[in-house]
Amino acid sequence: MHRASRTRFILSPVTHAVLSLVSCTVLGLGHGGTAHAQVMGQPQGQVRDPDMSVPGAIPRRDALPRQLKSSPMLAEQPPGGPGIELPTFVFGDRLSGRPELETVIDGNAELRRGASSIRADQLAYDQPTDVVKARGNVRINSAGNLFNGPELEIKLDTFEGFFTRPDYRFLQNDGYGSARRVDFIDDKRLVAYDASFTTCQRGEGPSWMPAWIVNASRISFDKEADVGEASGGVLRFMSVPILAAPTFSFPLSDKRKSGLLPPTIGLDSVNGTSVSIPYYFDIAPQRDATFAPTFMSKRGVDLAGEFRYLERNYRGELRANVLFNDSLRDKTRWSYNYLSSGTFNTGLQSVGGLGFNLNLNRVSDNNYWRDFPSTGLGGGTNVLTQRLLTSDASVGWGAGYFSTTLRALKYQTLQDVNSPIVPPYDRMPQLTATYTRSNVPVAGLSGLDYSVSTDYTRFESDRLLTRQPNAHRTFALAQISRPWIQPAGYITPKLLLNTTAYQFDGPLINGARSASRTVPTFSLDSGLTFERDTSFFGQAFTQTLEPRAFYVNTPYRDQSHLPNYDSGLNAFNFATLFTENEFVGNDRISDSNVLTTGVISRLLNPDTGAEALRLGIAQRVRFKDRQVRLPGEVPVSERLSDLLLGATVNLTPAWSLDSTVQYNPKTNVSQRSTVGARYSPSNYRVISAAYRRQRNVSEQYDIGWQWPINDLWGDKGKDLGPGRGQGEGRWYSVGRLNYSVPDKKLVDVVVGLEYDGCCWIGRVVLERTQLGTVLAGSKSSNSTRILFQLEFVGFSRIGNNPLKTLKANIPRYQYLREQGAAPSRFTNYD
Repeated sequence: MHRASRTRFILSPVTHAVLSLVSCTVLGLGHGGTAHAQVMGQPQGQVRDPDMSVPGAIPRRDALPRQLKSSPMLAEQPPGGPGIELPTFVFGDRLSGRPELETVIDGNAELRRGASSIRADQLAYDQPTDVVKARGNVRINSAGNLFNGPELEIKLDTFEGFFTRPDYRFLQNDGYGSARRVDFIDDKRLVAYDASFTTCQRGEGPSWMPAWIVNASRISFDKEADVGEASGGVLRFMSVPILAAPTFSFPLSDKRKSGLLPPTIGLDSVNGTSVSIPYYFDIAPQRDATFAPTFMSKRGVDLAGEFRYLERNYRGELRANVLFNDSLRDKTRWSYNYLSSGTFNTGLQSVGGLGFNLNLNRVSDNNYWRDFPSTGLGGGTNVLTQRLLTSDASVGWGAGYFSTTLRALKYQTLQDVNSPIVPPYDRMPQLTATYTRSNVPVAGLSGLDYSVSTDYTRFESDRLLTRQPNAHRTFALAQISRPWIQPAGYITPKLLLNTTAYQFDGPLINGARSASRTVPTFSLDSGLTFERDTSFFGQAFTQTLEPRAFYVNTPYRDQSHLPNYDSGLNAFNFATLFTENEFVGNDRISDSNVLTTGVISRLLNPDTGAEALRLGIAQRVRFKDRQVRLPGEVPVSERLSDLLLGATVNLTPAWSLDSTVQYNPKTNVSQRSTVGARYSPSNYRVISAAYRRQRNVSEQYDIGWQWPINDLWGDKGKDLGPGRGQGEGRWYSVGRLNYSVPDKKLVDVVVGLEYDGCCWIGRVVLERTQLGTVLAGSKSSNSTRILFQLEFVGFSRIGNNPLKTLKANIPRYQYLREQGAAPSRFTNYD
């Protein structure tokens, strides 16, 4: 019989191992059977060095055990596995027992093995069966998961046993509850009988009740799959039953699992009331699927599905739906979208690699965009259904300096008799090839860059709508340049040669069935960089001054007789001002004798390089008229282009400003203006505003926000960090408004409220979207719907999910709850 006082040690790694060995030897606590005293680091059964077996002998140098290296990190997973026996530690006021049979610890009893610990008033350990019986104030800590109750019986090795009348708390989501009995299947799975579960943390007062709670005759918890399954369960919210079922499952984390997803309920002006019950299939770690039948009160039952895969070299997503016998249209409606991409590398540089991209979209009829204004699986929200749907497939290959791509592009145009669209040209097919070299010595000159690009495309469309013939077009572009780059500046002369040949399927106005064009271009790009140290508002900065001059000379070639398949005017911005061609596409090459000059000045943080301020101005000087133009255009004769002014300000983390103005100095009128500002002093506080104007085309104001309403009465909440809200009882206003000045109305509206009840979140959002012209004599048609959701934190969501709508519409919107890093088991360490 052994007796010992309860003693606590602070152990170094080596001392800890030695005392573990001593404890196991003295108390007879081997792993599941006879105690085995072993030399540290020596596998059981290995012959020890003779010198080590002699008491008091000094071991040979090569017989010393390997020194342990200390680490500031605690191991989340203690060592274990086949052939590894973890030591067992016991503490208590009084220890008694029989060696190799049983050990009884009375008073402040504690037993530890690996990531588990058991505390009780009394512990009895039966060594032959490896079973522990605990009585009185029993507490288990199993890798941070806590259990408390009066009586426990458990087998340490397999963690099989039972716990009577326990309460429990799980580390992963801080969910907790109580039960009449808990049966442990192993250290990852357990079954609770007559059990409850909630994530609402205990409040003050004896009358406190959780906002939501699940009561069930049986709840199975699988901590490995992070899934709970309730049998005979009822979910109550504010003491009102809102969900009851013979069986339902719920997540213990954000980990995927197969099963029914929460139903979604929506109400909109187009389809009426909709109810969707999605089912999720967790097929494999890299594959999943969702099936979502949706009942729409005005139309019928829509069957929607989604399949996703993510492999090492390729990925994809297929969405499809079918609505048999639409009650409003009296016909079957369907749609599909398939996205896939991948790369295949042979590993041989001479062979190269292969890649592909697929983006296939198709709907059943021209009214689909109007009847189903937004696409989403199971009532979810994605983006507006477009009237131009692309089906685009391409495969590319590259090796060394050479690459080529084969592409097929086809459009489905959803026509509206009151707002027809001239369909863009299909490319059936398009074949491109490019050869590029850089910094190549040629004829004694080093640092030459050159490339050759070719493009063959067959353009097809409805000739009755385009009013020009379809064509086969072959295009080639050769260019060579020699950059001189120094820290203070650079200069880059470049020569380009564009050549194009056409074969038409019908005659042009002049009767020709073929045409060609060859255009040379010379450009000279140059710039300087000046820097100085300065300070503003008491803060040190590095200020730059970066002037740039870009000259282009392209002779005139008559292209007025050529059809236009893919060309348009470049947007007027800082990127396109410094390009050789004023058109995008290959059907028009602008004749140019222009000089573009500009200057940028920046303020940089000298320590981080972060940009606090950027100011820019640029203008194009034209030395002769531009004769090449698009159909319907007139020659450009203005010698000075509009001034382009830009400013970006980020002097403080809370404020930011971005603006671009296209200003006509002759008329003193702004042709195009965009001004945007954002104020975000902390998490969950953001207001963004923008003004966009294009003269004689559009003018809009846009404002978006997420802000705690409690700020109005001085309740500033707590800064808990992103993804955790600002504390219980907080209201948040969210929204975005888009106002059209010419129409004198709000065109797009998203407004809503969020309430954070700590363990539950309520959301209600009103969304109104303008669809466009629908009926003759009417300006537009709108789709309006209400999105409502209850989120039971750490359990489930019920209602139509508005989170995608809020994230897509409100700049810098933050979720009130977002899964972060998995909590450490030492969070609840005993």
